Amino acid sequence: QVRVVESGGGLVQPGGSLRLSCAASGSILRINTVTWSRQGPGKGRELVASIDSDSRPNYGDHAKGRFTISRDNDKRTTYLQMNNLTAEDTAVYYCSADVTSTSLYRSRYSVWGQGTQVTVYA
Repeated sequence: QVRVVESGGGLVQPGGSLRLSCAASGSILRINTVTWSRQGPGKGRELVASIDSDSRPNYGDHAKGRFTISRDNDKRTTYLQMNNLTAEDTAVYYCSADVTSTSLYRSRYSVWGQGTQVTVYA
């Protein structure tokens, strides 16, 4: 019923920028917190950024000062603007959305996207 789809990944040179998008669709009553996480080669998954329903952001240490998370509730889309990228940012970036469904009991759960590859390479 509910899905999220990431887009915007790709190959970028060090120092470059990318903007990732996470679009939600389906039987959603409310999108609560949206989270970007990533998993690089040989690394565990780590938080990149999150944003709650009041657009209050939270960032992982590596993202502070370089990345900006935002959301457009009308479009059901959350963005991650990534600037000054380095090789350490190479990872699969995942979007997850904490949603409340339109079901009778207003179920609340998280849905994950398929991930989008970001490669930072000279």
